[in-house]
Amino acid sequence: MPEKKAVVSIVDIKRDLPGAVAHVMDRHGVADSIRQKPDEVYVKVNAIDFKPYVYTSVEVTGEVIDYCKRAGARRVFLMENATQGNFTRLVFHVAGYDRMAAERGAEMIFLDEGRQVPVMLPHMGYEVDVSEHVRHIIDERDHVVYINVPRLKTHSMTVLTAGIKNQYGLVKHKDRARDHNYRLHEKLADIYSVIKPDVTLVDGTVATVYGHYPPVALHKESLVPFNILVGGTDTLAVDTVCARIFGYSVDEVGHLREARRMGLGCADIDEIEVVGEPLDRFKRKYPYQLYDAFPHDVKIIRGKDRNCLEGCDANTLALLQVLYLDFGGKGGFTIVMGKGLDPAEIDAVEGRVFMAGPCAYDEVGARLITRLGKKNVLFTRECNDLAGTTGSLNKLMKVNAIKMVPISPLKSVSLLLKARMNRTTARIPPLVQF
Repeated sequence: MPEKKAVVSIVDIKRDLPGAVAHVMDRHGVADSIRQKPDEVYVKVNAIDFKPYVYTSVEVTGEVIDYCKRAGARRVFLMENATQGNFTRLVFHVAGYDRMAAERGAEMIFLDEGRQVPVMLPHMGYEVDVSEHVRHIIDERDHVVYINVPRLKTHSMTVLTAGIKNQYGLVKHKDRARDHNYRLHEKLADIYSVIKPDVTLVDGTVATVYGHYPPVALHKESLVPFNILVGGTDTLAVDTVCARIFGYSVDEVGHLREARRMGLGCADIDEIEVVGEPLDRFKRKYPYQLYDAFPHDVKIIRGKDRNCLEGCDANTLALLQVLYLDFGGKGGFTIVMGKGLDPAEIDAVEGRVFMAGPCAYDEVGARLITRLGKKNVLFTRECNDLAGTTGSLNKLMKVNAIKMVPISPLKSVSLLLKARMNRTTARIPPLVQF
């Protein structure tokens, strides 16, 4: 237990975004940190995708950069590694981060590009690859400032995504699939044990519920305009307050429980000093599970022994929902996931099939391929291989990947070529399906 209470700020923006950002940053000593370490300031946003409201507000990010410049930062770096199935250079362009960074004099770092180096996760017991820039922050932690700026969202796999979850974006795509299952909570906490921000500032301007990736068609149900910022130097305490804002306790959020178990900060709401807006302003418990809107003609078969919400289940269904509601994706197929599958139910499957993850593939893959034929059975063989899942569902649902991007195909291809010239490690689905 810390000797002094952790302090977390909740600030209502009140139509004054620059003032709200400055208020939180001043309250938690960010200007003092920059004056002591002015050479390099790194700002990590949540830019998993360019779909509206799934990324940190560009306006909030811009005010953070301006604040750092005013405090005397000599160089400010804006960094991210988008989710699997995407690449950061594209997300930054479509969302507008690249234009904003140029206007404010920030340097962009695409963490999926360039040299990748290993970092040991001590509790998981294995190494993951990260960008050399992330390793530099870890190695020079006493000489650089690192500011974490996630967006406030529920999450269909982890209940909450805020400060600790945002750091999953520091890890190379290929290393995110490993243990993106029931062990994900421990892995998230372990990443946080290796690299902690100087301050976490959560963008709660418009939060999302019913998961972290709401279809545009469900914005009316999924968007909550809190108009707040939540910040502090103890990221676990900040996330504990964010969970409470959504109506959840730490015991209901697996990665916060794991971080508490590892002793990585304060996770006791009664031991956190909340300044600014009172917590009793937030009275509802908001849903994190996916909204019930899926194609009626897609059958889901789940294993009875194991079927990880954190991996094959929730992300597959989130993507299925988005392709169906926002892009007119077609149904008429079966999804198989998990282990402990009913042989009679598997033998009754007809038509096209997608098998999500290694459990299903190892158990019934050969059986389905032999009976239905290779062309009718698509699959992934890693936990939460989102790029592979996107490619498979795009093909099954007849959705063109290029048409999912709201810019010209030529610009998309140009950005991809630049990323590949800079040795992107991003996993993306095929642009053209055959």
